[in-house]
Amino acid sequence: MGGREHLPVLLDEVLTVLMTEPNGFYVDATFGRGGLSRGILGRLSPVGRLLGLDQDPEAVAEGARLAQQDSRFEIEQANFSDLRAVLAQRGLLGRVQGVLLDLGVSSPQLDDPRRGFSFALDGPLDMRMNPERGEAAADWLGRAAEREIAEVLWGLGEERYARRIARALVAARTAVPMRRTAQLAELIARASPSREPGKHPATRSFQAIRIFVNRELEALTSCLGQVIEALALGGRLAVISFHSLEDRIVKRFMREEAQGDRFPVGVPVTRAALHQRLRLLGKPLRPTGAEVVANPRARSAVLRVAERLA
Repeated sequence: MGGREHLPVLLDEVLTVLMTEPNGFYVDATFGRGGLSRGILGRLSPVGRLLGLDQDPEAVAEGARLAQQDSRFEIEQANFSDLRAVLAQRGLLGRVQGVLLDLGVSSPQLDDPRRGFSFALDGPLDMRMNPERGEAAADWLGRAAEREIAEVLWGLGEERYARRIARALVAARTAVPMRRTAQLAELIARASPSREPGKHPATRSFQAIRIFVNRELEALTSCLGQVIEALALGGRLAVISFHSLEDRIVKRFMREEAQGDRFPVGVPVTRAALHQRLRLLGKPLRPTGAEVVANPRARSAVLRVAERLA
């Protein structure tokens, strides 16, 4: 994620923890517009390789341009939950030196009104990372039951006025279909009796709908379940999260794999018997104050890193 200049978040930190072998094979499983990928390529040797994955056709087009400029890079249109299949097809399972996940919506997606991600820019209410697949936000909001909408807004956005907003939305759509981002943002603002300081009332709802439409948390859980099989021994997983729901999933996964198998308290076991598959590397990293000033969208970023043990 980044601003209109597509500033990659935590670039130096990612390169420091991820790039342990310049001759290795790496995967940027959320290519975006390639800011982090270009940084990785800058650290690779002439024989190192990088594969980029992204489900967004516009990101893939940008990746194709980068591949023409640098033969060490390749892009494939795929969700990061397709990681195992993509690597198996190439005979690369267990041979990857590093996997990078930079979660959430990218700045080019957010800044393009046609994509429908932003409550600040009027456009079609779409929100799909891949506009060629799945159901647009407008279509889901046009058919979903009030209770389902409220559950999504609360569960994925922690929106305290979820029920009020859902009720208002269902009442409004009987007269006028909800097809534009500005329509939805205005309705949410009217249905919200109070505001969080410095935050638009639609912020949490737009986040929740985007996560739901793209099944982001399910895709993340699926991808994490494939990462260890993808990594070589000593290979590293680096994940940048932007909100607590994502970070909680990543934190739990890394911690459980680092702890290994559970045994009753008091049972003597060797370290080998624990089957620990990951080793946590350091504490979570966050952007410096200077980076947040230069790129305000970095402010909530958290980077977690782990290394494959077995």
